[in-house]
Amino acid sequence: MNKKEIGNRYEKIVEKFLEKNGYQILESNYRNFIGEIDIISKYKGCIVFIEVKARKTKKYGLPRESVTKKKIDKIRKCSLIYLRDNNIYDNPLRFDVVEVYINEKKIKHIKNAF
Repeated sequence: MNKKEIGNRYEKIVEKFLEKNGYQILESNYRNFIGEIDIISKYKGCIVFIEVKARKTKKYGLPRESVTKKKIDKIRKCSLIYLRDNNIYDNPLRFDVVEVYINEKKIKHIKNAF
């Protein structure tokens, strides 16, 4: 499997995890001319933009540490386009990171990550 296929596999696992925890999945792999958002969901009236990061080991750091300032800026700008295109103006927003520890078979949901 290439990197994209591996990423898609773990994003699907995270979607199931989120749905079990009461999240409604609105979009997966949302793309526009600025970039991509892994998962867009709704939870208790809040629109949640989620970046998924999976790692086999912690050898090169925690998954969340790979979400750089540049990536955060891109996700924020991309989210504004999504909100505009879907006429969403009055909902609260949140940006989360979900870490998947592959070898440990563990998922960690970091709410309000940025």
